[in-house]
Amino acid sequence: MEKEILPKFNIPFEGNKKLEQLIEKVRRDKSLNTILRMSNVNAIDRLGYNDHGPVHIKIISNIALKIFRLLVKRGIIPNLVKNYGLKQEDAEIVVVLGSILHDIGHAVHRESHEVLSIIFAMPIIDKLLKEIYQKEEERTIIKYETLQTIFSHDSKIIPLTIEGGVVKVADALDMEKGRARIPYRIGRVNIHSTSALAIEKVEIWGGKEKPIKVIILMSNPAGIFQVDELLKEKILTSGIDGLVAVEARLIKDGKEELFKKYD
Repeated sequence: MEKEILPKFNIPFEGNKKLEQLIEKVRRDKSLNTILRMSNVNAIDRLGYNDHGPVHIKIISNIALKIFRLLVKRGIIPNLVKNYGLKQEDAEIVVVLGSILHDIGHAVHRESHEVLSIIFAMPIIDKLLKEIYQKEEERTIIKYETLQTIFSHDSKIIPLTIEGGVVKVADALDMEKGRARIPYRIGRVNIHSTSALAIEKVEIWGGKEKPIKVIILMSNPAGIFQVDELLKEKILTSGIDGLVAVEARLIKDGKEELFKKYD
């Protein structure tokens, strides 16, 4: 058995054996883990940007899964279930697999990385799903639904599925303490870096008016730049914008106060 490279994802499987199998295969896939490392060599070492590799995919896999399960609890039917009669556990595979593979195009270049990610992901998905799904039809559906989530995480593309929308929103929410999804040059002091460092915490809860409530805690008002310039746009083009509410809160003298609200 190949040596594992990625540490544990700490994903709550909640009885989803297929998801558990998938994560174990991902952790032990030497080629995929090498590609993820190469994505960071280009993003961080060569471009001087923030992380787009192993840590990023673990964070958004967990965020996406949490958002997805909150939506399901509120009666939102995943497209894999609605359109193909598959199960929630299969839709969770699409969400997590899309989260893992969405940025691997960075291994070649940041430009058009969404399209590059699709190209690179195709054989990887085939390999990962082969033993988990015995039926070719199911494998094919899950493969191409996953590819859609990868393609549509671009801010200009609107996903056609709940699963794709979830991955897109989750991608933007990896923004705590310098992990902003707007690429910023590491070591430079400007609005990009200042705002990135201002995001203290991202909380995701079940909401009342809308199924999902996102709370962004900021130590500095500059953090609102990250919310306005990326998160807002990603939500508006996610296809699930009607299901997500966002509150930006400023931490002042140890207390939280509402800074801006997005309904």
